Amino acid sequence: MSASGDAEVRDAGLQPERTRLAWRRTTLACSVVAVLALRQALRGSGSPVEVAGAAVTTLIWLVFLGVAHRRIRELAAHRPGGLAPRAALAVVACTVALAVLAVAVII
Repeated sequence: MSASGDAEVRDAGLQPERTRLAWRRTTLACSVVAVLALRQALRGSGSPVEVAGAAVTTLIWLVFLGVAHRRIRELAAHRPGGLAPRAALAVVACTVALAVLAVAVII
């Protein structure tokens, strides 16, 4: 607190911009993984399992894309808040689900 009793104003500097760029890079990486997974899943005979895998991969990618887009918009605010626990859980769930699908495709 300052001498006048007012709360000090925190200068975020470039941190929100770096975080926004990190979200964009992560979204790009997730998109590449989803495209490669879709390519691998649809490369086979077109069985129901492969089609279901492609559908699940697309759904996971869309959920991640939605969370990332929302967070990028929030970071444009003057004083962005922290990542909501629900959004963090969704991102972790998408990451784990894509990893499990990758293992399933390999096996």
